[in-house]
Amino acid sequence: MSVKEPGASVRDRVSYEPIHRRPALKLPGDARVALWTIVNVENWSPLAAMPRAVLPPPMGQPLLPDVPNWSWHEYGMRVGFWRFLETLQARSLKATFAVNGSACSVYREACAAAREAGWEFMGHGFVQRPMHRVEDQAAAIADTMKAIADFTGRQPRGWESPGLAETDETIDLLAEAGIEYVADWVLDEQPVPIRTRAGTVVSVPYTVEVNDVVISAVQQQPSDEIFRRGRDQFDRLYQDGARAPRVMAISIHPYLTGVPHRIKYLEMLYDHILAHPGVVTWTGEQILDWYRAQTA
Repeated sequence: MSVKEPGASVRDRVSYEPIHRRPALKLPGDARVALWTIVNVENWSPLAAMPRAVLPPPMGQPLLPDVPNWSWHEYGMRVGFWRFLETLQARSLKATFAVNGSACSVYREACAAAREAGWEFMGHGFVQRPMHRVEDQAAAIADTMKAIADFTGRQPRGWESPGLAETDETIDLLAEAGIEYVADWVLDEQPVPIRTRAGTVVSVPYTVEVNDVVISAVQQQPSDEIFRRGRDQFDRLYQDGARAPRVMAISIHPYLTGVPHRIKYLEMLYDHILAHPGVVTWTGEQILDWYRAQTA
């Protein structure tokens, strides 16, 4: 696939197809919305710059080790993750577990809890670093898939790049490694096929809108924003889903929504959604299998 301008290959990989002109899809029981929860678990190395920061460095000079910002994330794995587990289990919800391959050993107990809860494991890079900063992407993908396969007994079918970052080659490397769907291409409310040099990979609709990194870390919205925004997002998708079914993703991180002043708003959002008929609660691979069956 030739590239004539930066990003040209990205546009070439997906066909432009407005949602009202597509062949009809149908969810089981004429449901309107497929709800998809993604719990992100990452390994932030204390020896490197933090992927995100809650406190700016003193006098504007980055310092290592960055104890306060590393600890901010570490809190999520010590406390916040377990709130997620309780919240989801209380509502009989299963998440897709987007996990750094190295986290399977660093946070073994949390990963074991996700495995025992029946969550789907999805590759999320080996450590939390954009794919553009990974020296050997193919090796990092292979290491991630092996770590997950060794831990769960099966290879992951899905992939979410750290920070959703992909180079022009990432999607080809993922397809060649056996990845069947990705969460990086946040361009639709229904699955979309992506062309690669190793066949088709499906984009399962992820979100940068109902995503606590954007809401809480980037936009620094009030604690209840995930409920207010998530409720409004769902209500409109539910309305539109009467004509064509939609996927609603909720992306959460233990160090953000797992804190005491935010967790109840996530619970309120789930309770609002689950009070509606016509909602299926699926993992990413369930959405993938449904889409493939519908378009076979």
